[in-house]
Amino acid sequence: MKKSIADLARIRQEALKNIQLRDQNEASCRIVVGMGTCGISAGARPCLTAIVDEVHKRGLTNVQIVQTGCVGMCRLEPMFDVYLGNEKVTYVDMTPEKSRQVVVEHVVNKRVIHEYTIGAVENK
Repeated sequence: MKKSIADLARIRQEALKNIQLRDQNEASCRIVVGMGTCGISAGARPCLTAIVDEVHKRGLTNVQIVQTGCVGMCRLEPMFDVYLGNEKVTYVDMTPEKSRQVVVEHVVNKRVIHEYTIGAVENK
């Protein structure tokens, strides 16, 4: 089916609105979950589900949750990054319960849970 000029203009406007929404969300909080084969086999999917559930349960509209592939640290999976402001924190060896705690403490209360971060695990 051919698109008319009006159809293309409408599609363009919708795409621009989505980009603007994405930009607004990026200014708030972004959670990037490693969903490579290594992450999935280590339990990343239940962690992702727990994050999505907790964000929805709390009605957080300023949180963007996205998936990514393997980041090359398979032994630390499941893992995800939380981008809040200009700060990035990497949480590793996660469980669904720990993931929910991160949403509550880090995203809502703005307190990093240091014992779950990559720095704490690497220094053990």
